[in-house]
Amino acid sequence: MVIAVIALVMGSITSCGSKKSITNATKSEEIEPPFSEKEYQTNDKFFRAKNLGESPNLATSKKIALTNAKAEMASNIQSTVKAVTDQYINQTQVADKQMFESKFEEMTRTVVNQTLNDVRVIGEKTFQNKKTGGYSYWVAIEMDKEALLNSLENQVTKDEKLQVDFDKFQFEKIFNEEMEKFQNQ
Repeated sequence: MVIAVIALVMGSITSCGSKKSITNATKSEEIEPPFSEKEYQTNDKFFRAKNLGESPNLATSKKIALTNAKAEMASNIQSTVKAVTDQYINQTQVADKQMFESKFEEMTRTVVNQTLNDVRVIGEKTFQNKKTGGYSYWVAIEMDKEALLNSLENQVTKDEKLQVDFDKFQFEKIFNEEMEKFQNQ
């Protein structure tokens, strides 16, 4: 009985020791990617995004990074505009809420795609892998929220049905509130 207890204790000690060495062997160091500072994050004035592109070819890595960053930005804009639209519809009297929301979301997608052409690169960093020779390219981009609002307003004024139900002041007020949430994160 005493031998069984000693064997059990020894097994536990051995297990603990091996867990420590396994844990130490698999530890990895956390690193912060480029452009993680506050000035590269979306705030109440700019939509911002950053992303990475990797390729054996430098030009291709740049294209990948820019495409990825624009896709991320577009997704963030779509989410913000969707939240604003939902709040706007709930706070105003819109004759046909379903039709307004559907047409407005469709128009927003078009505007976002057009507006992404006005994106400005605010930071870029290139790294070369010493083993493979491949490139890692980081890019940070931004787009002025006013440009987006102006584009949305221009599109709304072209559609008579949307224009009737659209209150620019109310929409912009809600939009600014959503943008301020980014600032406070």
